[in-house]
Amino acid sequence: MVKSYLRYEPATAFGVIASVDSNITYDTSGKHLLAPALEKVGVWHVRQGVCAKTLTPSTQSRGPSLAVTSIAAVPSSSSLIASGHADGSIRIWDCERGTCETTLNGHKGATTILRFNKTGSLLASGSKDNDIVLWDVIGEVGLFRLRGHRDQVTDLAFLDSGKKLVSASKDKFLRVWDLDTQHCTQIIGGHHSEVWSIDVDPEERYLVTGSADSELRFYTIKQENLDTNNKESSTENKWEILKPFGEIQRQSKDRVATVRFNKSGTLLACQAAGKTVEIYRVLDDTESKRKAKRRVNRKKEKKSSKMVENGNTEDSNQTIVTEVTVPDVFKLLQTVRATKKISSISFSPITSKNSLATLAISLNNNLLEIYSIDTNSTTKTSSIELQGHRSDVRSVTLSSDNTLLMSTSHNSVKIWNPSTGSCLRTIDSGYGLCSLFVPGNKFAVIGTKSGNLEIIDVRSGTLVEVVKAHTGAIQSIVATSDGGGFVTGSSDHDVKFWEYETTKIQGQDSVSLTVSTVKNLSMNDDVIVVAVSPDGKHIAVALLDCTVKVFYMDTSKFFLTLYGHKLPVLCMDISSDGDLIVTGSADKNIKIWGLDFGDCHKSIFAHADSVTGVKFVRNTHYMFTVGKDRVVKYWDADKFELLLTLEGHHAEIWCLSISDRGDFVVTGSHDRSIRRWDRTEEPFFLEEEKEKRLEEMFEADLENLENRYLPQQELPEEGAVAIAGKKTQDTLTGTDSIIEALDIATEELKRMAENEEEKKKGKGGEFRSNVIMLGLSPSDYILRAVSKVHTNDLEQTLLALPFSDALKLLSNLKDWSSNPDKVELVCRIATVLLQLHHNQLVATTSTRPLLALLKDILHAKVKECKDTLGFNLAAMDHIKQLMASKSDAPFRDAKSKLQEIRAKQSKRVEERGDTKGERRKKKKQKKDDGHVWS
Repeated sequence: MVKSYLRYEPATAFGVIASVDSNITYDTSGKHLLAPALEKVGVWHVRQGVCAKTLTPSTQSRGPSLAVTSIAAVPSSSSLIASGHADGSIRIWDCERGTCETTLNGHKGATTILRFNKTGSLLASGSKDNDIVLWDVIGEVGLFRLRGHRDQVTDLAFLDSGKKLVSASKDKFLRVWDLDTQHCTQIIGGHHSEVWSIDVDPEERYLVTGSADSELRFYTIKQENLDTNNKESSTENKWEILKPFGEIQRQSKDRVATVRFNKSGTLLACQAAGKTVEIYRVLDDTESKRKAKRRVNRKKEKKSSKMVENGNTEDSNQTIVTEVTVPDVFKLLQTVRATKKISSISFSPITSKNSLATLAISLNNNLLEIYSIDTNSTTKTSSIELQGHRSDVRSVTLSSDNTLLMSTSHNSVKIWNPSTGSCLRTIDSGYGLCSLFVPGNKFAVIGTKSGNLEIIDVRSGTLVEVVKAHTGAIQSIVATSDGGGFVTGSSDHDVKFWEYETTKIQGQDSVSLTVSTVKNLSMNDDVIVVAVSPDGKHIAVALLDCTVKVFYMDTSKFFLTLYGHKLPVLCMDISSDGDLIVTGSADKNIKIWGLDFGDCHKSIFAHADSVTGVKFVRNTHYMFTVGKDRVVKYWDADKFELLLTLEGHHAEIWCLSISDRGDFVVTGSHDRSIRRWDRTEEPFFLEEEKEKRLEEMFEADLENLENRYLPQQELPEEGAVAIAGKKTQDTLTGTDSIIEALDIATEELKRMAENEEEKKKGKGGEFRSNVIMLGLSPSDYILRAVSKVHTNDLEQTLLALPFSDALKLLSNLKDWSSNPDKVELVCRIATVLLQLHHNQLVATTSTRPLLALLKDILHAKVKECKDTLGFNLAAMDHIKQLMASKSDAPFRDAKSKLQEIRAKQSKRVEERGDTKGERRKKKKQKKDDGHVWS
């Protein structure tokens, strides 16, 4: 009988607060902060500091998980958010329900920036493939692709008043796109290096750009409604939307990473690629004009005083023009300094009463910080840090009953619940390289880089004792089989044997744990890893000289040397029955040895990079290996066969631990995540898995071949436009299903016609329809196949249809248009097919009656739909007016109305203050002129 195995699958991942590949952003309410967590998006409740929910993409059956590279939230009151991924796909999520509404495919490279327009109906995405795609969020479809940049698109900004889009790129240019005509209307140069970020203030007065230059550049935005009246403006300036306004010198020497205005437009944050964020105050028109006036007056005074000194009084009354410059509008308020390098920033849409704004910052050490910005100071109000390590997870250890998981990193030890992924304890420690639970799970021992053993009380989460154990780093710590002690291996060439001692604390019922050395085994090179056989008979020591030496545990006498690895052994384990020892090395191989004679049973090329961890499943000869190639592999050590490859980590995996029953595996990585892989009840066979792997390799090769031998695409012309979607596996499957449905329907119609002929002759019996058609008519069966295609993939799916099938599809549109729900779909199919096959359709005389018929029907149907929508909208407006007239409060957001009134009042008060100040000055001048000594 063929042997079957049980499958392991990814269960949960935890420990990541904010990964560095993407930006963070607030949701519309300002209560939640959206942070990237590798392939997921974490929704953090800012005030409580807890992860409210995690937006997880549906697990693909195969292939590595793709990191989130950009996040955007709809500015208006909506729960929709968008996340861009490393494969160029974009997912639209409903944040409240935590569900993925749709997936949009259009980019060939990683998505670098996502931006919604103010209403949230349009989404613009920029990518590493140099293209910008505009998406209709409501219709879940790509509208068009804008081409013209010669390097990756770094930022986008909508100019909603003029239906324009501004894009920045690493090619040092800004481009202004007209979304109505789908063309590039203006190209702006002048930057000496890549433009990394741009933003527009809410009132759309200014656009700011940040690059690696030492200054921020500002542009004024031409308001179309104002400039249409000015007929004198020449045709050359007609398309000039952005005009250079000026520059401000930045404080930081690092390049700009992000520039963002807050929601009210009163502050501008400039985040450098280092540890600083510069906050600028944005003055309104009256303030900036007043400032400019004061500057001009000072100039006048200086000029007049100089002239008086020189005895020249002729030109003192010359008028100097008051023109507002950048320093009059933007004034440096303060600089926020973080402890580590900043990855991303985001302004909260809600401002608290006692501060100007709230700023969230994500750092590159897996940390989120919230700052409150005042006029004079910036204070850190909270930080989200306990749910993850600040650096790599270097070791993971499970307690004997598998209810606790301990992980170590460069400055802390964390104890987790492995089933839920919640952090139970955080204890400050040294750089822990290895760890161990003491039997009973009340204490734990950590081996550190500085050579200390740290004893931790798990229950209270405190560091009990620090023992100076070795002069070099403790590389490995392993329990003895009797549970009475443990063995440590260090880079100071020593292997030490330790035993536990308990001491009662005076005046208390509790017991404290200490350790003492029993014996010492000196080696002739650095010890990298130690393994003890479960029967307590042997101890294996791997050295830096690429050998493994095996000793008798009780007498410490030498037994065997295992030669064969070309580079040092980084990990090893001995099976439960003591028959096999497996070693994993930096030479990418694992070797399976017999422990009785030290013979190498098999050497397997296991990973594409160093093998960093290997463990046997208890009471079996199955084993798991992990490596720097980011994958976990499951092996049968008796058959020397690879059973499964588990992908999920985004960086090198340093460590792994397996539960006693082998029902789950835990791995820790350089990406700061800890992942659990659960054994399922689903059996699999070795041959099937091999076939799957071969198919994947073949498919990957096919894609490479396609890309390799396709004619190289020419660079797109300046400001070209193209179809938004891209060819994917889904679009090809959609095309196949439509062709299949057309063939089945054609066959069915043929059978129906034959049956009718038979009936006329008086021979035919009752017609029996094809079972595959599920009792539908041929036309409805085709419609079912077309409706199954995702709206975003429709264009690419129809693109692959041959002309003969396209004609069949067109002939069915007449029947489908009678269904009011399908009018939009029918119109889309008709326009796409007409655009694709225009020349052939015009040349084919038999298609003319069909096209003439469709023209009349579709126009009438669209008008009908339009009228219905218009009627409904008018009715809703009428109800809105009725409700507004009945209630005292206006039927709109009362808070925003109140804010508007307050802003107007404060402006009036300021203007009054200005006029009073001017009067006083005039009076003072008159008095001064009246004195004798003036």
